[in-house]
Amino acid sequence: KGNQYKAEKDAVLTVSRIDDVKEAKKGDTITIDTVLLVSDGDKVSVGTPYVKGAKVTVEVGETFKDDKVLVLKYKSKKDYHRLHGHREQYTKVTVKDIAF
Repeated sequence: KGNQYKAEKDAVLTVSRIDDVKEAKKGDTITIDTVLLVSDGDKVSVGTPYVKGAKVTVEVGETFKDDKVLVLKYKSKKDYHRLHGHREQYTKVTVKDIAF
């Protein structure tokens, strides 16, 4: 979906909802192999486009909705207005392991 996240071991990340794509439920473990950059303190590996052999293992947590965002569209003096609400869905994941 075009998002990049900085993952550290045992970190809890809030990411865009993933159970649509991966069909993962709460408590499942997912391995992500599309890693762009890896650093262990001494050595930095930058992928072209991805780092070969690098994998991040995460445990899926709860899925929740963000606060509602209201979008108002109107044209002045024409008696035209539309109000639309939207709630983005997110999933919390816990980073279990980073291997490279």
